[in-house]
Amino acid sequence: MSMNRSRPISGELLRLKEEIEKYAVDAGLDFPEVIFESCDYDTINILAAQGGFPNRYPHWKFGMDYDRMYKGYAYGMQKIYEMVVNTDPCYAYLLNANNTVDQKIVMAHVYAHADFFWNNSWFSNTNRKMMDVMANHGTKIRRYMNRYGQDKIEKFIDTVLSLDNLLDTNVLFEKTDFENSKAAVTVNEYDAEISPALRSFMRARENSMPHEAEVAADLKVEAPEEKASSPRDVLKFLMQNAPLEDWEADIIGILREEAYYFLPQRMTKIMNEGWASYWHSKIMTEKALEASEIIHFADHHAGVMAMSRKQLNPYKVGIELFRDIEYRWDTGRFGKEYNECTDMHIKDNWDLQVNKGREKIFEIRKTHNDLTFIDEFLTPEFCVRQQIFTYNYNPTTGRNEIDSREFAEIKQTLLDQLSNFGTPVIEVENSNFNNRSELLLRHVHFGNDLDLNQAQETIKNLYMIWKRPVSVISTVEDKETLLSFDGKEYRQS
Repeated sequence: MSMNRSRPISGELLRLKEEIEKYAVDAGLDFPEVIFESCDYDTINILAAQGGFPNRYPHWKFGMDYDRMYKGYAYGMQKIYEMVVNTDPCYAYLLNANNTVDQKIVMAHVYAHADFFWNNSWFSNTNRKMMDVMANHGTKIRRYMNRYGQDKIEKFIDTVLSLDNLLDTNVLFEKTDFENSKAAVTVNEYDAEISPALRSFMRARENSMPHEAEVAADLKVEAPEEKASSPRDVLKFLMQNAPLEDWEADIIGILREEAYYFLPQRMTKIMNEGWASYWHSKIMTEKALEASEIIHFADHHAGVMAMSRKQLNPYKVGIELFRDIEYRWDTGRFGKEYNECTDMHIKDNWDLQVNKGREKIFEIRKTHNDLTFIDEFLTPEFCVRQQIFTYNYNPTTGRNEIDSREFAEIKQTLLDQLSNFGTPVIEVENSNFNNRSELLLRHVHFGNDLDLNQAQETIKNLYMIWKRPVSVISTVEDKETLLSFDGKEYRQS
């Protein structure tokens, strides 16, 4: 789809935008220019399916996501109220069927998201021109589809997308080759822009196979030397070391760049949604609501904050934890003296009138991600108040029932879910395993075993790119285990 399916806001919506923006600025929020556009529900489904980027590369997965969201809306199961994209300027899409109260809520919510994107340290090296970069990626992949066939390219994309969580969070703080993604470098064979990813691959191949140096001979500009890959940046390792065609390396580089763009959002879901919900609630209840709108706002807000036993609601946990931190730092309920107090009456009435709560939550939104947020600020009292327990499904009753009320167990369960943005930590250990150019990876075990079905599929997809046997060392039921695929047979030993 193209941008012309949405249109700039005007009239009453524009007036509301200016009003809400002033409240956000007065509250101390700091953000780039925010451009709101209005669109219908079909368009917002398309945008959501494509991660907010209207000119992204074509792929069946986006169509599947669109179909799921469209049916969810048609059958009354779900509704998307807003879409906001982390760029500069920041783009946000409003559903034109929303009523005035909903539009005000969404605008306040969006300004807080924009503040979080702009100030949280995990987003500090984000390419804010990603709208253009995604469009360039879409153009390139369409060219490859025209050249090599849509099915061939789409099948390769499927394989790479199954590996796009094999990333290293530390890369987010490096000055990476993503910054040069607009560099116009051409190779005669393609007569088209070549990405830094492909240049990186060509340099690596030239270094490892001098007799193929002529492949890169037509590069018209020099690029800086590449640093060695992190062992956890598996996509970059494959791009530089697997026996790939040029177009395959380029596509891996494209999808890796997009995966790292979205990675901070995966790492800060609870904080980001909590921060946006905190501010839309505060702006609406203290500034923007008319008396006649209070019931509608309360109904909408309650729906967003509802918590199920099956999974945590990031909006609810995030907003309540920010409120809890603000209250604790206003009253002085932190530090050695408070933590060591054993008189529950004194503790329940503790108030040193420190009034540092607002300052503290702004500091936290700048420096933390979900894992450190929960690790540092979750308390037993908070879990009791919010009724956060661990649940297990009881097949006898057919219900999810409380498994544990123990704070240490609840906290560890949460941290396990959030560790490494909820995915296993995988490292490259040896690219010449058994002295036969086989690939060996290691699962860095933090207490949770691999899902063996997913591991099997992942190893098979790694084989499709490496084209030699692939193995992963892991711990299965407290025993070191080698999971292997040689192109024909999957083995566990």
